[in-house]
Amino acid sequence: MSTPAIHTPGPATWADLGCGQGLFTRALASLLPGGSKIIAVDREPVQFPQPGIQFKQMDFEKDEWKLPPLHGILMANSLHFVKNKTAFLAKAAPHLEKDHRFLIVEYNTDTSNPWVPYPLSFPNLQKLFRGAGYKKVELLREHPSIYHRSKMYAALIH
Repeated sequence: MSTPAIHTPGPATWADLGCGQGLFTRALASLLPGGSKIIAVDREPVQFPQPGIQFKQMDFEKDEWKLPPLHGILMANSLHFVKNKTAFLAKAAPHLEKDHRFLIVEYNTDTSNPWVPYPLSFPNLQKLFRGAGYKKVELLREHPSIYHRSKMYAALIH
Protein backbone atom coordinates (compact mmCIF):
# COMPACT_ATOMS: atom_id res chain seq x y z
CA MET A 1 0.00 0.00 0.00
CA SER A 2 1.38 3.42 -0.92
CA THR A 3 1.76 6.39 1.41
CA PRO A 4 -1.07 8.94 1.08
CA ALA A 5 -0.09 11.97 -1.00
CA ILE A 6 -1.65 14.32 1.55
CA HIS A 7 0.33 13.54 4.68
CA THR A 8 -1.52 13.69 7.96
CA PRO A 9 -0.61 12.07 11.28
CA GLY A 10 -3.81 10.02 11.12
CA PRO A 11 -7.34 10.07 9.78
CA ALA A 12 -8.44 13.55 8.74
CA THR A 13 -11.71 15.37 8.09
CA TRP A 14 -11.91 17.42 4.91
CA ALA A 15 -14.66 19.33 3.13
CA ASP A 16 -14.98 19.47 -0.65
CA LEU A 17 -16.74 22.79 -1.20
CA GLY A 18 -18.62 22.86 -4.49
CA CYS A 19 -18.19 19.13 -5.04
CA GLY A 20 -20.41 18.82 -8.13
CA GLN A 21 -20.67 15.16 -9.08
CA GLY A 22 -17.75 14.23 -6.84
CA LEU A 23 -14.90 13.63 -9.29
CA PHE A 24 -12.39 15.51 -7.13
CA THR A 25 -14.04 14.24 -3.93
CA ARG A 26 -13.28 10.66 -4.89
CA ALA A 27 -9.75 11.61 -5.98
CA LEU A 28 -9.15 13.26 -2.59
CA ALA A 29 -10.49 10.16 -0.82
CA SER A 30 -7.80 8.09 -2.55
CA LEU A 31 -5.07 10.44 -1.21
CA LEU A 32 -6.13 10.58 2.45
CA PRO A 33 -5.20 7.97 5.06
CA GLY A 34 -7.68 5.23 5.94
CA GLY A 35 -10.42 6.27 8.33
CA SER A 36 -10.56 9.80 6.95
CA LYS A 37 -13.86 11.53 6.29
CA ILE A 38 -14.85 13.94 3.51
CA ILE A 39 -17.93 16.12 3.67
CA ALA A 40 -18.93 16.80 0.08
CA VAL A 41 -20.79 20.13 -0.09
CA ASP A 42 -22.87 21.44 -2.97
CA ARG A 43 -26.02 23.46 -3.56
CA GLU A 44 -27.46 20.66 -5.69
CA PRO A 45 -28.25 17.22 -4.25
CA VAL A 46 -25.71 14.51 -5.14
CA GLN A 47 -25.37 10.87 -4.12
CA PHE A 48 -22.04 9.57 -2.78
CA PRO A 49 -22.26 5.82 -2.31
CA GLN A 50 -18.71 5.57 -0.99
CA PRO A 51 -17.55 4.90 2.56
CA GLY A 52 -15.97 7.93 4.19
CA ILE A 53 -17.83 10.47 2.04
CA GLN A 54 -20.88 12.26 3.42
CA PHE A 55 -22.93 14.70 1.33
CA LYS A 56 -24.25 17.99 2.75
CA GLN A 57 -26.49 20.22 0.66
CA MET A 58 -25.74 23.90 1.30
CA ASP A 59 -24.38 27.05 -0.29
CA PHE A 60 -20.92 27.22 1.28
CA GLU A 61 -20.63 30.94 0.59
CA LYS A 62 -24.03 32.10 1.91
CA ASP A 63 -25.21 29.46 4.40
CA GLU A 64 -24.02 28.97 7.97
CA TRP A 65 -21.51 26.14 8.16
CA LYS A 66 -22.56 23.26 10.36
CA LEU A 67 -19.44 21.21 9.87
CA PRO A 68 -17.04 19.47 12.25
CA PRO A 69 -13.53 20.92 12.65
CA LEU A 70 -11.71 20.46 9.34
CA HIS A 71 -8.14 19.43 8.59
CA GLY A 72 -8.53 20.57 5.02
CA ILE A 73 -10.71 22.15 2.37
CA LEU A 74 -10.74 21.10 -1.26
CA MET A 75 -12.06 23.64 -3.76
CA ALA A 76 -11.89 22.32 -7.31
CA ASN A 77 -13.32 24.85 -9.74
CA SER A 78 -15.42 26.49 -7.04
CA LEU A 79 -13.30 29.34 -5.66
CA HIS A 80 -13.90 31.23 -8.91
CA PHE A 81 -17.58 31.56 -7.91
CA VAL A 82 -16.69 33.39 -4.68
CA LYS A 83 -16.74 37.16 -5.20
CA ASN A 84 -15.24 38.22 -1.86
CA LYS A 85 -12.50 35.67 -1.29
CA THR A 86 -11.03 37.46 1.75
CA ALA A 87 -14.42 37.35 3.53
CA PHE A 88 -14.74 33.69 2.54
CA LEU A 89 -11.39 32.83 4.15
CA ALA A 90 -12.47 34.68 7.30
CA LYS A 91 -15.71 32.67 7.33
CA ALA A 92 -13.79 29.39 6.95
CA ALA A 93 -11.19 30.15 9.64
CA PRO A 94 -13.21 29.18 12.76
CA HIS A 95 -13.97 25.77 11.23
CA LEU A 96 -10.34 24.82 10.59
CA GLU A 97 -7.95 22.80 12.75
CA LYS A 98 -4.58 24.35 13.56
CA ASP A 99 -2.54 22.50 10.90
CA HIS A 100 -5.12 22.62 8.12
CA ARG A 101 -4.60 22.82 4.37
CA PHE A 102 -6.41 24.09 1.33
CA LEU A 103 -6.21 22.16 -1.92
CA ILE A 104 -7.24 24.42 -4.81
CA VAL A 105 -7.83 23.57 -8.47
CA GLU A 106 -8.49 26.62 -10.65
CA TYR A 107 -7.96 28.26 -14.01
CA ASN A 108 -4.73 30.23 -14.17
CA THR A 109 -6.32 33.46 -15.33
CA ASP A 110 -7.67 36.70 -14.00
CA THR A 111 -9.98 37.28 -16.98
CA SER A 112 -13.61 36.52 -16.12
CA ASN A 113 -16.18 34.91 -18.37
CA PRO A 114 -19.75 33.62 -17.83
CA TRP A 115 -18.46 30.28 -16.47
CA VAL A 116 -15.63 31.69 -14.34
CA PRO A 117 -17.04 34.93 -12.92
CA TYR A 118 -14.33 35.68 -10.32
CA PRO A 119 -11.14 33.97 -11.54
CA LEU A 120 -7.96 33.69 -9.53
CA SER A 121 -4.62 33.16 -11.23
CA PHE A 122 -1.92 31.40 -9.24
CA PRO A 123 -0.03 34.65 -8.51
CA ASN A 124 -3.23 36.19 -7.11
CA LEU A 125 -3.98 33.01 -5.16
CA GLN A 126 -0.55 33.43 -3.54
CA LYS A 127 -1.33 37.06 -2.65
CA LEU A 128 -4.75 36.13 -1.23
CA PHE A 129 -3.51 33.35 1.04
CA ARG A 130 -0.30 35.07 2.09
CA GLY A 131 -2.38 38.14 2.95
CA ALA A 132 -4.49 35.85 5.15
CA GLY A 133 -1.39 34.66 7.03
CA TYR A 134 -0.59 31.40 5.21
CA LYS A 135 3.13 30.68 4.92
CA LYS A 136 3.25 28.17 2.07
CA VAL A 137 1.33 28.39 -1.21
CA GLU A 138 2.70 25.62 -3.37
CA LEU A 139 1.99 25.08 -7.07
CA LEU A 140 1.55 21.32 -7.48
CA ARG A 141 0.85 21.02 -11.20
CA GLU A 142 -0.52 22.75 -14.25
CA HIS A 143 -2.54 21.14 -17.02
CA PRO A 144 -3.99 22.50 -20.26
CA SER A 145 -7.69 23.28 -20.02
CA ILE A 146 -9.98 21.48 -22.45
CA TYR A 147 -11.45 24.91 -23.18
CA HIS A 148 -8.05 26.21 -24.41
CA ARG A 149 -8.45 29.52 -22.58
CA SER A 150 -5.86 29.08 -19.87
CA LYS A 151 -4.13 26.30 -18.00
CA MET A 152 -5.59 24.68 -14.92
CA TYR A 153 -3.47 24.56 -11.78
CA ALA A 154 -3.51 22.67 -8.52
CA ALA A 155 -2.13 24.33 -5.40
CA LEU A 156 -1.65 23.20 -1.82
CA ILE A 157 -1.77 25.86 0.88
CA HIS A 158 -0.47 25.38 4.45
